[in-house]
Amino acid sequence: MNTSQDLSDALREQVLKAATAVEPLALQGGNSKAFYGRRSSGRPLALAGHRGIVGYEPSELVISARAGTPLEEIETTLAAQGQMLPFEPPHFGPGGTIGGAIACGLGGPRRPWGGAPRDLLLGVKLLDGRGQILEFGGRVMKNVAGYDISRLMVGAMGTLGILLEVSIKVLPAPPEEHTLQFESHEQGNRTLTSKLLRKGLPVTASYAHHGVLRVRLACGEERLRQIRQRYGGEVYADAEGFWRRLRDQHLAFFADRTPLWRLSLPQAAPLELPGPLLSEWGGALRWLKSAEPAAQIRAALAKQGGHAILFRNGDPEGEIFHPLQVRVARLHQAIKKAFDPQGIFNPGRLYEAL
Repeated sequence: MNTSQDLSDALREQVLKAATAVEPLALQGGNSKAFYGRRSSGRPLALAGHRGIVGYEPSELVISARAGTPLEEIETTLAAQGQMLPFEPPHFGPGGTIGGAIACGLGGPRRPWGGAPRDLLLGVKLLDGRGQILEFGGRVMKNVAGYDISRLMVGAMGTLGILLEVSIKVLPAPPEEHTLQFESHEQGNRTLTSKLLRKGLPVTASYAHHGVLRVRLACGEERLRQIRQRYGGEVYADAEGFWRRLRDQHLAFFADRTPLWRLSLPQAAPLELPGPLLSEWGGALRWLKSAEPAAQIRAALAKQGGHAILFRNGDPEGEIFHPLQVRVARLHQAIKKAFDPQGIFNPGRLYEAL
């Protein structure tokens, strides 16, 4: 049976060979997010075998795992102790891994209230483009030595190195959650969501589409009754299954092949773009199905102080992520050069120049 060190050494050997030959590598974990990002050239390098929970201290609210560990395994382990991954990472399929969740940097319905992956990542073990195994951060919250390099890995899409292990802050799961459904026009739903948030209600997820608003609340039956007396709404029965389908984009809204845009913008900002729209996070995250030109969509978002990502069904060789300012792009290139001098890790997956 291969040990973790054996697997790390095998990966290190392959990286050294690729760096010597300047051979690009296409990193593959569970491959559940292969649709996301630009098309990357290179020889496939399987990472899913590097798996397993290496440390879990429920009293310290920290879990450490090898990057190939399935999300389902981690979530089951946490649930047995009444805990959870606060950012509710999307799985998108049965092969989703914790390393992939960190590499893509995406959060699910709970993310605005539980925290973003970048906020919750405490430390990483990384294999860089020189074949060095590096450790950044740690397994405790009060780790402030030097720069917080570990958070650079969140959303880097594997372009800086191979994640070997990650340590993440976890939180107690709510003892009870209930979902209320409201029906009105879209503007009314945004107004109601804003009101619920301003009043400090225990919201943990929101969804608005086609005049239907669903809000998940972390509260008991008595508190739920009080909320309904004041704001109305009907208890939604299939709540757990619904939020899971929304998290993994298994709702009918996501089923067709129209380009799907992920829009980030202020909660109350109006949006005038053609195409079906689904809102989460109180309106701060909106999913738009539209074949309109990318420049038009991004210009509309820029006016509102937001940005747009072509999430699915776009040109895999085009600009998927929001274009970087020139100086920011140079910083990205410098960081890439420092971690991956030969440019072998997922070249072009994030941006063409990376």
